[in-house]
Amino acid sequence: MTTLRCLSLAFAFTLLAGCGGESVKPSPPAPAVKVVPPPPPVKIRIGIALGGGAAKGFAHIGVIKMLEANGFKPEVVSGTSAGSVVGAFYASGMDAFQMQQHAVALDEASIRDVTLFNGGLVRGQKLQDYVNRMVGNRAFDKMKKPFAAVSTQLETGQRTVFVNGNIGQAVRASCSIPGVFEPVKIGRFYYVDGGVVSPVPVDAARQLGADFVIAVDISTRITGKTPENLLGVVNQSITIMGQKLGQQEIARADVVIRPKVNDIGPADFEQRARAILEGEKAALAAMPQIRAKLAQMQQARASAQAAQRAAAAPPPVKCEEPGFLGGLMGKEPECTAAGKR
Repeated sequence: MTTLRCLSLAFAFTLLAGCGGESVKPSPPAPAVKVVPPPPPVKIRIGIALGGGAAKGFAHIGVIKMLEANGFKPEVVSGTSAGSVVGAFYASGMDAFQMQQHAVALDEASIRDVTLFNGGLVRGQKLQDYVNRMVGNRAFDKMKKPFAAVSTQLETGQRTVFVNGNIGQAVRASCSIPGVFEPVKIGRFYYVDGGVVSPVPVDAARQLGADFVIAVDISTRITGKTPENLLGVVNQSITIMGQKLGQQEIARADVVIRPKVNDIGPADFEQRARAILEGEKAALAAMPQIRAKLAQMQQARASAQAAQRAAAAPPPVKCEEPGFLGGLMGKEPECTAAGKR
């Protein structure tokens, strides 16, 4: 018994001697928790695609007015025919109220130059000059918002999206209704109304970088009635030609706004105030849908970004302490990435 007690005391003294001979290293402190700020809200770039429809085009002003009043300011603008006129004004920096003032003051004689030659009743030079004057003679690259005017190349029937050059000339080409306006020569080719191939230029807005496209469709609906004049016949013919292509393209918009302007004739400029009002009403009715679809897109993009961040983040590190005896012997904690051994 005495021998066992002596051995126990000897072992205890040995341990104490080891402690006294070399200090035990303390475990390293836990790393500070890094607070990651929440990611910024997902930015959605809104574009507006303004369709053709002659005098019905005043409705675009009402649509833009309601969008802005509800906090939605499209960052890119595309336009076909009458939509290219309003689109050019908007992209130049005008707000809806300024456009409405110009619409009310518009004298048809300032944009109509009648001719009996060269394949059309209206030359279109006055319209070109008027548009250039209203946008301050800016070129495309000097506009406040990215802008595209859509036209149809007469020789090939191909859709042409103008994004550089002379704004007024591009708008004139986009508005050149076959049989009513002379075709417009730009470079080596002639161009006519964009409504023949792209009545509502949704794809052009996407090309400009829009994530979310609001399309405004003011095209004539076929009612079974015979048009009363030449312009009505031409307008309805263009509608029929572009209907199938237009349906496919407009389906690619996120939201479609359709002002009730079908009974406004292509030359009924005296109904501009009513067209603007119908645009306001249609846009206001579409607000719940716009908000809901924007929220869905923002949520989807936020989820995708969170998944990307999680995949790119380094795996968490798991550390195992050495235990009592390991600590006495100076062992460091063993750390490995989670999921690895």
